[in-house]
Amino acid sequence: MREFPPRSPLRLVVLISGGGTTLRNLLDQIAAGRLDARVELVVSSNPRAGGLEHARAAGIASQVIERLRFDDDAGYGHAIFDACRNVQPDIVVMGGFLKFVPIPPDFEWRVINIHPALIPAFCGKGFFGQHVHQAVLDYGAKLSGCTVHFVDNQYDHGPILLQRAVAVLDGDTAETLAARVHEAERAAYPEALRWIASGRLRASGRRTWLSEAVAETRTTG
Repeated sequence: MREFPPRSPLRLVVLISGGGTTLRNLLDQIAAGRLDARVELVVSSNPRAGGLEHARAAGIASQVIERLRFDDDAGYGHAIFDACRNVQPDIVVMGGFLKFVPIPPDFEWRVINIHPALIPAFCGKGFFGQHVHQAVLDYGAKLSGCTVHFVDNQYDHGPILLQRAVAVLDGDTAETLAARVHEAERAAYPEALRWIASGRLRASGRRTWLSEAVAETRTTG
């Protein structure tokens, strides 16, 4: 069984590729006192990502690492996680990060992502953004939602941490469904991070759960 010791504050690196809505949400939650965490670094795959401005406004260090500079995924992953190692995060948060990176052994169970559907449905390579919501509608599904999961070396495959369901309504478009799923994501991602920081999270194989017991306290500073 794997245990996750309590952390206060939870030290984060956030990976982004676009507007940084996840980053902005986490910063708002931290500022409001609803999430005991600190963003140590923002890493973007895109030099024009709007999320970089959120980092600058908050006084958070940022780094741009573009995929085109590397011959393969392995080299790109090395660069991404070397940047992470420099600030010693507890958790790496993928916040709309659209590039594939292999997870090195020292970051297993330390990288999380959120997917805008209920995994294992409507997930995998090519299922991102509006493509997911349109696929839900085309299939005629009555429920969608979001899934926070640990990241492994397959798309949308790692152990599930938390899921929130969202009803698919008659007359929904991909845009209206996306808006409701996004609201669920705004609540689910900070909640998942609170679970990790609490000292109550446990995992065995692909199963995760919250225990009544709290692991030995560790403060990262």
